[in-house]
This record gives sequence, structure tokens and C-alpha cells, in this order.
Amino acid sequence: MSLTLRINGEDRSILSDPETPLVYVLRNELKLKGSKLGCGLEQCGSCAVLVDGKAELSCVSPAATFEGRDIVTIEGLAATEIGRRVQAAFVETNAAQCGYCTAGLVVAVSSLLAENESPDRDAAKAALDPHLCRCGAHPHVLRAIEIASGRS
Repeated sequence: MSLTLRINGEDRSILSDPETPLVYVLRNELKLKGSKLGCGLEQCGSCAVLVDGKAELSCVSPAATFEGRDIVTIEGLAATEIGRRVQAAFVETNAAQCGYCTAGLVVAVSSLLAENESPDRDAAKAALDPHLCRCGAHPHVLRAIEIASGRS
């Protein structure tokens, strides 16, 4: 069965089984290594990608469920104004330590700012809720949100 996914603005023919979780297709077949496989249970957020502009986790959902939708990975975010702002704010605030969760956090923050240009702290915390960072970088991420939203 042939499967075509629109990833980072480009239609890609996928050879993997359509039931393969999207994160495996991204990493193993398409060599887009930015999205990480953390827990494999949709509980850590390291596999987040933008799907039709909203952050979604990709470690459990079969690739076939994303057909006909617009997927943007961390690799594609730099092509967007919001993505560039968020990435610059993460660098400025040193909002990553080990970096494993960073791609998922950047995707989540980009999704948040696309929906709400100036989120308050509660909205920012809610957007980060499904994301685990064992290094404790969340305070730096919250500061990055303030900078990227222009509230700083």
C-alpha cells in the first residue's frame, strides 16, 4: 500500500507499513532525527510535531492517520517566522540542557504562539504540560516563551 505524507511542505512517498507510528517513519525512513522517541506512550512530548498547525505527539499514532494533513517537524520550523523566533528565544535563554526534549518543546511553543500571540503564564504552562524535561529546563522555556511572544 502506498502512503504519501506532506512533511515540511513536501509530499513524501512512504515505504513503511502504514501502521508504523509516525515518529519511526520520520526518524528511520525519512532520516528526520529531530523528533525523538522518548517514552513511546505519548507521555513525554519528545516526539511532538506540528500537524495542521497544532502540536501532536507522533510516537503512537500510525503514519496513515496523518495522510492528507500538513506535518511540520522541528527541521521544518525554521522556515516559519514563529519557529525562527522560538528557536532564537530558546538559544537566548539556554532553554535546553541535555537537549533530548528540546525539539518537542520548541514544537509545542510554536503551536502555542500560533494560536495565542501573547500567552499568559498559565497558558504557557498548559502548553508545556505534556512535556517532560528531567533536566529542569522548564523555567528557561517559560522565559523563552515570554521573549518569543514579545512580552519581555
